[in-house]
Amino acid sequence: MKIVGLTGGIGSGKTTVAGFFQELGIPVYIADIEAKKLTNTSKIIKRKLNTLFGENVYTKEGLNRNLVANKIFNNKELLDQVNAIIHPKVNRHFLRWKKKQKGHYCIKEAAILFENGGYKECDILILVTAPLEIRLQRVQDRDKSTPKEVMARINNQWPDEKKIPLADFIITNLELNATKQQVKKIHTAILKRSP
Repeated sequence: MKIVGLTGGIGSGKTTVAGFFQELGIPVYIADIEAKKLTNTSKIIKRKLNTLFGENVYTKEGLNRNLVANKIFNNKELLDQVNAIIHPKVNRHFLRWKKKQKGHYCIKEAAILFENGGYKECDILILVTAPLEIRLQRVQDRDKSTPKEVMARINNQWPDEKKIPLADFIITNLELNATKQQVKKIHTAILKRSP
């Protein structure tokens, strides 16, 4: 089974695009959702994050994401340390999940697929793009974030100009029907590539 990496900057609409692939019957793994689950269930991750941030990093509800986000998105070294704790565990979880899937290919949706080197394990890469002002507005509306908070996250991701040469397919996500049509075309193209 081929691994199709699906990525894009925050607010580009990766999850929406992933949903369109799911509608076509393609198994989809959303790395961010699985990472959130693992940070609350993995004893190893909990222990390492407690060591890094102190005991108050976990509450009764789970990981204090606001506390972590406020610390890491303005501190590259700390961000890299957190990624080194969480991403290998997520990748192992993905590989176990993939073994249970059926079909020609599966989608691995991950925000920092290029930044963490995960793209090297993918057979095909899809990049979702949208203009910066649209991305900013989407994230502010979704997360109730300030423009400054969103830009701190954007600045920790590669710009599209760096990702585009590495992508096999690029989806410009501005209008849902047009995006859905792009997904269908890419799906057909991937199936033609399948053995």
